[in-house]
Amino acid sequence: MRLNEIDYSDAPPIDGYGPGFFRIGGEVHEGPQIVAPTGVAAWGGYDDIEAILALAGKIDVLFVGTGADIAHLPPAFRKAVEDAGIGAEPMNAPSACRTYNILLSEGRRVACALFPV
Repeated sequence: MRLNEIDYSDAPPIDGYGPGFFRIGGEVHEGPQIVAPTGVAAWGGYDDIEAILALAGKIDVLFVGTGADIAHLPPAFRKAVEDAGIGAEPMNAPSACRTYNILLSEGRRVACALFPV
């Protein structure tokens, strides 16, 4: 078996999560967060669409971690994100964190918008 060290040079990885927080790039962040090539920022939820639209042209896919359970994205949010040329994939927050880390390690242009579990 060959092991390779993973290089997260494009954006910080998500190291962990728990009730109300995420550990991103070694730092604890409480509440909803956006993790992107531009860095980590507090997120105001689905009404904070401008923070997501600012990523247009920088990412191809946005994983939306909807908390402990998967939920549908509000139609207006999905439409605005997809109209900006960003694919929106809802999943529970743990799955969004794992999927983001895997694709980030492959050098993909991805970001996460996360609600805590």
